[in-house]
Amino acid sequence: MKIITATRRIQFCCGHRVMLHESKCAHLHGHNYVAFFTASAELDAVGRVMDFSAIKTLIGGWIDKYWDHGFILNKADELGIKVVSIFEPREGIVQKLYLMPTNPTAENMAEYLVNTVCPSLMKGTGVEITKVRIWETENCYADAEEDR
Repeated sequence: MKIITATRRIQFCCGHRVMLHESKCAHLHGHNYVAFFTASAELDAVGRVMDFSAIKTLIGGWIDKYWDHGFILNKADELGIKVVSIFEPREGIVQKLYLMPTNPTAENMAEYLVNTVCPSLMKGTGVEITKVRIWETENCYADAEEDR
């Protein structure tokens, strides 16, 4: 059995705050993130790990729903939650807020995606997401690999 990998790039924009950060990242701010999802499996009858559009639909759909154009905060960040919650809904639009169990650093976001989000999204496909790379800026990225 030969395992092959294929990687899909997904972009999203969101705000966050790194609670207890010693510098400017302690403030609410945002990034244009670029995430790379590496899928691993035996090749299918067509010769693919998985159709790239299926990866986009599954994972990109989750990101669009929960993270894109919203805020990601640590669930313990009472101040950040209070500030983001001040935004009033208008015309049926409610401020999107996603609470993570940890600070939303690029490292923690990559780890959360590869070990919490992706396994449930990929269940039943025969494909595993084995690595997530998140570029927070043009100069900085973090990698996380699935727990084995």
